[in-house]
Amino acid sequence: MKRLFGTDGIRAVAGKAPLDPATVRTFGAALGRVVSSDASRVARVVLGRDTRESGPWLRDAIAAGLASEGATAVDAGVITTPGLAHALWSGGFDAGVMISASHNPFEDNGLKAFGSTGVKLSDDVERRIEAMMLDGELSDPGETETTLTYDDSLLRNYEAFLCGLLPADRFEGLRLMLDCANGAASEIAPRVFGHYGADYACLGVEPDGRNINLDCGSLHLDGLGKVVREKGFDLGLGFDGDADRCLAVDRSGRVIDGDYILYITGRRLKHDGRLRSNGIAATIMSNFWLEEHLGNEGIRLHRAPVGDKYVLERMVAEDLALGGEQSGHIIFRDHATTGDGILTGLMLLDTLAGEGRSLDQIRDAIVPCPQRLINVRIREKPDLRQHGIIGPAVSDVEAQLSDSGRVVLRYSGTEPVVRVMVEGKDADAVNRHARHLAGVIEQQLGA
Repeated sequence: MKRLFGTDGIRAVAGKAPLDPATVRTFGAALGRVVSSDASRVARVVLGRDTRESGPWLRDAIAAGLASEGATAVDAGVITTPGLAHALWSGGFDAGVMISASHNPFEDNGLKAFGSTGVKLSDDVERRIEAMMLDGELSDPGETETTLTYDDSLLRNYEAFLCGLLPADRFEGLRLMLDCANGAASEIAPRVFGHYGADYACLGVEPDGRNINLDCGSLHLDGLGKVVREKGFDLGLGFDGDADRCLAVDRSGRVIDGDYILYITGRRLKHDGRLRSNGIAATIMSNFWLEEHLGNEGIRLHRAPVGDKYVLERMVAEDLALGGEQSGHIIFRDHATTGDGILTGLMLLDTLAGEGRSLDQIRDAIVPCPQRLINVRIREKPDLRQHGIIGPAVSDVEAQLSDSGRVVLRYSGTEPVVRVMVEGKDADAVNRHARHLAGVIEQQLGA
């Protein structure tokens, strides 16, 4: 078990442990020691952030820790998580840290650490950093004045990469609404989609440090759907705070989640001969309809634990070009090393343009299996299936579902929450079973 890192880095309320200044400086020192093993040169670490008001002081705390171990920090400024990853795999840095809590409210923040190739650190390296921080090997290096070099070319290079993927007029005639979540995509996403000729309008492009994800973005698509439906847009794209996710809404305002995006783009890649190994990676949370429909296309679905880093690991192991999550973390491995919301939007729109069908026409042809997800706040995290009361309750529900459904229980990597997911053919049974299991877990473990 990891002690600080969750499924997507270290995340907490900014200013409170483990995101208090002293712990963040110690994290910077630990990362600096990990990447400074080559004494012949000074390690360089790139730091990026989303639009939260806590980003600058967290950046400075990390930089101070890095400096205490002889590493140099370079400031990429406000940039998306995939933009930071692009700076890494483009070359020249030993590691990177994205300061973001993704889709969480502004009070939270987080540290997502990447290696030199733009891939999130492995669990083993994260455990090594935790050990340095928690077991006495390192302590807070203290506040020091640290010189930070700001490099605005990193964002410009990433934007140029995105603007070089497709013909410049690819989306001419398309009426597109963007919701940038008042986050890191607020400036770059409109420029990129405008470059391709889309007739676009925007929501969530006025960040003030406190309104990131506030009733907007990929977790709050009602507003985007309403505008798309009422104003006659062809579709809408919604990003989260650090723009590593993208979800869509069709012209009727219906949400198009990551499963649909994987299906639509995966079929196209197969048709074009670019779907290596005839497979796609998704997580245990993806709806069974995706597995069925892909199977009908001769495409195998490989499931991984929740978290885009684990999806990527499965993609590498199976030599896959495409993978992702329902939440909108989609990885196009021929172009990126992490989920990239803007890239996902481009690939989705390019696929729709090539097929000549609208998003709502494709959505109409798909009937998802009923699926219910309930989050239960808990006070401890035992092995749920070995629990004396919870385990038998789960087994009983699975027996009732038989081969027509499944139960997935997993702990959140960033909150004291267990996620209860039940899927099956009958919506009433799915809802009943999900409520029952959530009630049992709340009774036994509820906070």
